[in-house]
Order: sequence, then structure tokens, then C-alpha cells
Amino acid sequence: MIPYIWISIYNLHDRLHMDQPKRLFDCLQLQMKTGPVDDLLAAKEGGAWKKYSTGDVIELVNQLSAGLLNLGISCGDMSAEGRDKIAILSKNRPEWIMVDLAVQQIGAILTPLYPTINVKELEFVLNDAEVKMVFVNDEELYHKVLSLQGKIPSLKHIFTFEKVAQAAHWKDVIRNSNAEALQKVPEISARIGYEDLATIIYTSGTTGTPKGVMLSHENIVSNVVSSIDCVFNEIGVKGQRALSFLPLNHILERMVTYIYLFSGTSVYYADSFDTIGENLKEVQPTLFTTVPRLLEKVYERIMQKGMELTGIKRKLFYWAHGLAENFEINKNQGLWYTTQLALANKLVFSKWREGLGGNVKAIVSGGAACQVKLIRIFTAAKITIMEGYGLTETSPVISVNRFNEKGRKFGTVGPLIDGVEVRIAEDGEILCKGKNVMVGYYKRPDLTAEVMNDGWFATGDIGLFEDNIFLKITDRKKEMFKTSGGKYVAPLPIESKLKESLFVEQLMVIGSERKFVGALIVPSFANLKDWCRQKGIIYTTNEEMIRHPKVVELFKDLVESFNIFFNHVEQIKRFELLPNDWSIDTGELTPKLSLKRKVIMEKYQEAIDRIYSEK
Repeated sequence: MIPYIWISIYNLHDRLHMDQPKRLFDCLQLQMKTGPVDDLLAAKEGGAWKKYSTGDVIELVNQLSAGLLNLGISCGDMSAEGRDKIAILSKNRPEWIMVDLAVQQIGAILTPLYPTINVKELEFVLNDAEVKMVFVNDEELYHKVLSLQGKIPSLKHIFTFEKVAQAAHWKDVIRNSNAEALQKVPEISARIGYEDLATIIYTSGTTGTPKGVMLSHENIVSNVVSSIDCVFNEIGVKGQRALSFLPLNHILERMVTYIYLFSGTSVYYADSFDTIGENLKEVQPTLFTTVPRLLEKVYERIMQKGMELTGIKRKLFYWAHGLAENFEINKNQGLWYTTQLALANKLVFSKWREGLGGNVKAIVSGGAACQVKLIRIFTAAKITIMEGYGLTETSPVISVNRFNEKGRKFGTVGPLIDGVEVRIAEDGEILCKGKNVMVGYYKRPDLTAEVMNDGWFATGDIGLFEDNIFLKITDRKKEMFKTSGGKYVAPLPIESKLKESLFVEQLMVIGSERKFVGALIVPSFANLKDWCRQKGIIYTTNEEMIRHPKVVELFKDLVESFNIFFNHVEQIKRFELLPNDWSIDTGELTPKLSLKRKVIMEKYQEAIDRIYSEK
């Protein structure tokens, strides 16, 4: 699976610009003209992969569109509020993207939601968008939506992707299709233009009420085309396979899916997060997208296996790992280092690549900052991590590290993609302008005005350019705080650095209007338990373990060892160890696995009080 499958590296570029795709749903007809795929979409059904060809997808999408028309779904007057809204709460699966395409080509608006959304937010979004129809994955989500139906006046239908007793199935929509409605579909789709709204994506954020980000076909298509030109042409994805597991309602996964569809890449959907490892070996993808937390989990599993080794195998593992820690890109590190690294790749890192299916050329990471240490180590192991940056409001890509080594730099989110402008405001905030910038927030012109000024979108992130090329994110504007001594502290770099330790699972730096910087730390309990076992420490609960003097001393030494990387004001003076992981279900993390800082501050107020109590 290599780039020279292409007649020319610019083949896709030429096709796209010649055919001038104006709507996302143009991807299927373009693919039929240039080379249909036998396994365009695939997912496990009954333990075996069920594959849908390009022709299958087109047929099902058209039937879904016709069925939706007969169920009363319409484009109304084509205004944002006049068009019918359809929501999806589901894991990734072929039906998800087929519904997306079907909704688009009849001018309705898809409003995708995280399956993990809490009931209160779900009620708000369904009412705010005046959703008329919801597609859900399974029985649990069906009852979640059904429990709210009496509170959502606009909601008329709920359909399930999996068979659920007494619930309407998604194929019932197809059964509502007929010849008359099928004839209307191309007539309606022909009226949909480049600048028309394609979707509304509600961002949960870390605080406040969800905001509906309105994205047009122009927003997302421009991002798709620029990303193909700048990034995916280098990888060579035509005729290849991609594994999809990052939620499709995440704008990155959805936009990249359209890159696959325009490129002729087969998309295989993972069964679940628990089966990603197994699915990687089955599918042997060329690439996939992820968020840093999942990369951290992969690295932690690799290190745990390394610690279980004995004798010469253990020595080889840590020798190879040490080489990777010192790897640099775009730098000649000498013949001796290069020779050793080549041997490490053959003896050790080849096993890492086999664990990812043995064929991964690149992993695209977004959604949050990725540890530089991880990117360095994986890159040394010939697993290219292409960290990028963007927001839902920017459709999403603003910048990304390229597949070509000259277009990558550790610690940055890469060069800008074509068609996107960035300038740095006086206070360091990143401002973005381009066709990719959202139409605005649904029903909230006031919030839109707060972030838009003369076409420039205020991202809320602080950053700078390195070498006048590579964008570097230094912190979130709202997350920076000032100590009682008047000194500003950026928590993100401190948090990212400490998470390099195998003993730190999660942490949050605190200290706003306080005398010094503190931290709430969730240990990596798997690694800490192993350490305790080696030290003969006896405990019955996590609470007992983290209170043990030797464990406390371990973390004091760990924090001190990392404090040397920061100036005096930024150094962590005191910390509290917490006995339970933070998660989406327990409320401390957003669906993108970002910290909900306000929630954590409220939930762990007692621990914070102990940090700042006089001792």
C-alpha cells in the first residue's frame, strides 16, 4: 500500500478541481465517474464484515432521501430555521454516513450528537434545533430519546439502526420510498448550492450551554479539498483502507470521512473502542484519525508489556525506547545513531507496527494537544503522527503537520493548509480567516458577534509561529490564570509535560488568585499498582494506596523532577492525589476528552482546600 498506486500524485487534485465539487454529497457521483469501490463502507454484522460498494451506497442513500420526503422531511424555505432538522445519536457505522448524505441531498439539516450526551443537554439541543426526526444506534439510546419525546414538541419520529422491539427501524424509511419521491430527489438536490448550510454541530464545550455551529457545504468542502491537496496526496490513500472509530459527530472524523469518499478510500468502522486493536489487525489500514488520549493509551499498553519482559528482551526494549526518546526529524544524527535505530526498528518497533495492523503509514491526531514525547517516540518507530489543529467552527483544519518530514516539526501543529489565513492578535490569540470559517452560531447572533470581527474568527487559543511556518499552540486563552502575585500561568504546557510520566494518568493545574500553583493528579493506577507490588506496599483500596507515605514521596519526587522545566512561578508547589479516573460518564471530561475545569474545581473543592490550607 504505497503512493505510486496513483497515476500521478496530483491525480486527485486534478479530478477535484476539474469537477469542481460544490456539495459534500457530490462525492458519490464523482466516485462513480472516476472509479467505484467494492468496499466503500464496511462494518461487522454477526461477526463478519458487511461491505457496501459505491453503487450500493448510492442506491440506499437515494432510497433514504425518498423515504424521508414521504415522511414529511423538507428543505422548507431553505433558511437555517426553515429547514427540517434530523439528529443522529449512534456509534460509527455505514448507516450513519448514509443518513448524512440522504439528509443533505434533500436540503434538510443533520444535527449529530455524541451518544454519551447527558439527558439535560440532549433535551436542550433537540428543542433548540427543533429536531423532527432522530436516528439512534440501539435500544439504550432509543429509550434515552423516547423518555424526552413528550418534552420535544417538534419530534415526530425515532428510528433505530439495530433491531429494537416496538421501535421503528431505519429500513422502514427506505420502505417509505417510491418512484415519485425518487424522481424528486435530484430536482431538490440540484437547488442546493455551495454556500447553503450542510449541518449544525452542537459543541458541548467545557462550560455553558451547547452552541450550534452552522457549517455550509463551502466550509467543509473547501477544507476537504485543501486537506487533500496539502496532506492526503502525500500519503496516497486512493484504493487504501482507513479505520474509523473517532465519533463521526466529531467534525474531524466527519470531514476526513469525506476526504475518504472523494478519494476512493475504503472506510471500515471499528466495532467499539474495546475492539480497536483487533480491528486494526483485521483491516490493516493505511491511516486513521484519533485524539491524543487514545495514543497515550496505546503507548501505556506498549510500556506495560515492556515492563513484563525479562532478560535480553527487556534490555532490547528499553535500549530501543531510549533511542526513540532522542529522535529528531530533519536532523542528521550520525551514522552510529541511524544504524542503531534501524536495528531497533527491525527488532522492536516492528512489533509495535504489527499491533497497528502492520500497514499504517500515518495517524492524524487532533482535538487536543499531543505530548511531544509520544510523537517523537512513535515517529522514531516509523509510525508518523500528523498532529493538526482546528475547531468545529473552522470545519475543522487550520494547520497540520505534513507526511513529508520537511513539513513536520515536533511541538507544533504544522503549517497552515491552503486557503486558510492566520494572524496572531496583540494578546497572542490565534485569529483565523477563510472559506472554512463557520456561518455562525445557530439562533445566536450575539455569540457569533463575540468571536467574529471583519471575517476573522477568534479561536480562543494562544499561539505563535516558529520559523515563520509552523503554528504552535501555547494555551487556551480562557484557561490561563493569574496568581495572587499578579503572574500569569499557562496550565496546558505544565499538564502536557507531567503527563509524560507513566505514573500520571490525568491532572489539572490550578492556582487562579492563589499564592502558588497546585495540581490535582489522577495516578496511572495500573503502573502505580505494579510499582507498589515491587515495593511490597500493601493496600486494599485506591484511597489507601495514594495515602501511603512511599507513594506520596514518589509523586513528590516526580513533580520536583518536572518542575525544573518551568520557571519559579509555574512550578507546582503542592498537589493532591485522587483515587478515581476522570471520565465522560462521571462528568469531568467532554466527549473529546478535554478537561471540564469548572466541574473539576467544584467536584474536588475539598482537595483544593487541602492544597491551599496553611501547614
